[in-house]
Amino acid sequence: MSIPIAIRLDHVSRVYPRADETVRALDQVSLQVPASCSLAITGASGSGKSTLLALAAGLDPASEGRIEVLGQDVTAMTEDQRSDFRRENIGFVFQNYHLLPTLTVWENVMMPLVPTYPDTLELKARALQWIERVGLAKRINHLPGELSGGEQQRVGLARALIGEPTLILADEPTGNLDSANAGTILDLLFELAGGVHRSVVLSTHDPAIAERCQHRVHLEAGRLVSSTLEEL
Repeated sequence: MSIPIAIRLDHVSRVYPRADETVRALDQVSLQVPASCSLAITGASGSGKSTLLALAAGLDPASEGRIEVLGQDVTAMTEDQRSDFRRENIGFVFQNYHLLPTLTVWENVMMPLVPTYPDTLELKARALQWIERVGLAKRINHLPGELSGGEQQRVGLARALIGEPTLILADEPTGNLDSANAGTILDLLFELAGGVHRSVVLSTHDPAIAERCQHRVHLEAGRLVSSTLEEL
């Protein structure tokens, strides 16, 4: 029996032209991430971890190769099609939170589903449910600037999960947090994503965080150098 695949990269590269050179942020990477698993992408800063996640999310187009996510060819999509696909299927957790500073916790969490739920009351109720699940019910009307780093990342987690995505991508989700807050965020991420057959792919430079995932791949200078996925 074949294993369902959440993400498939086939000889994927991402090239950024510079004034005096060409930077290959990702260089001929091929891998298959099975559905309903957790995967850590490890590597030093600049190794291509964030680029790989951005390509899988359709936030950035590939320069070469083919990317298939949840059975759909992302490389064949227009920018608008990738945006729609991401909103319907993918939750993205940013390292630097990416919260809109003039919007409250409530409004930030609602943002991904505004095009889908014209009924404001229904959307508010759904956002409130996720805000409560990440323990921020008492901070619901606060602005991001009034929150700690750990609280902002909780908002980012609620925003990523409000659409109940099949695939969760998290770019160094604990990179700006102290060890206590980092542990709490990871616990929340795996608790909220677990039990419903979601796939979780996160990037990290911390081996202890990587060990919490079922599988690991390691990047160096944009190239895939090791992978436990080969054991499948």
